[in-house]
Amino acid sequence: MSIVRSNRYPISVDLQLKKKLALVTGSTAGIGYSIAEALAKEGASIIVNGRTQERVDRAIAKLRESVGSADIHGMAADLGSASEAAKLIERFPDVDILVNNLAIFEMKPFEQISDEDWLRFFEVNVMSGVRLGRHYLPSMKNKNWGRIIFISSESGLQIPGEMVHYGMTKTAQLAVARGMAETTAGTNVTVNAVLPGPTASEGLNTFVDRAAASRNTDRQTIEKEFFRSMRPSSLLKRFETTEEIAAVVAFICSPLSSAINGAAVRADGGVVRSIG
Repeated sequence: MSIVRSNRYPISVDLQLKKKLALVTGSTAGIGYSIAEALAKEGASIIVNGRTQERVDRAIAKLRESVGSADIHGMAADLGSASEAAKLIERFPDVDILVNNLAIFEMKPFEQISDEDWLRFFEVNVMSGVRLGRHYLPSMKNKNWGRIIFISSESGLQIPGEMVHYGMTKTAQLAVARGMAETTAGTNVTVNAVLPGPTASEGLNTFVDRAAASRNTDRQTIEKEFFRSMRPSSLLKRFETTEEIAAVVAFICSPLSSAINGAAVRADGGVVRSIG
């Protein structure tokens, strides 16, 4: 049970996720970890996934410390690989909620992005979700309940010139999510995408720290310069927290969100200049 506090009245909101089993890919840190934590706090059982057993074990320990008696499982698997995805599916053949959060990114000039880079980004960022969705969607339809969420990005709508290959995969996720949603008509299964803006995830924090160190300045200066030069359309004018994104995702996972299907839900801090 979550407590949302206003200035006047405390409002209790139960997202009705108790006894739901949720697989969150790439959930050992950053947005994925915060999503797993938010769902666990709502009573869902969680499957933590990461590339190494060490990171999975560390995330599970951290979650248990944070949430207490939560039902938490884990599996190390590189889901950019079809064989590794098959192993995860074999161990966890049925879930109620699938959050396709796994993604890689890098800044690289377009002229230097090799064929191997394009294919690697597509395998990890797109095909990981396609493979899992292809398996779990039919069972969700048979049960007549389920949630599949792709963690896309504002970069899927405004392709960044500094990482075109990343933006391409985020746009592809929007297409896949909408297409899958079309197949759920008349059921209680929904498929949506959530579009974060620049978020203080593990990867971005590393980038900011390195930039600050190389220029002999602080994080605050780098952050201000980022929004002045690279994301000037942002209304938030700061990096979002992973918890802010997780709160949106937790609601989309909830039975309370049944009217939201086939949507690209923007949690981008107002970066995208659009009313649609």
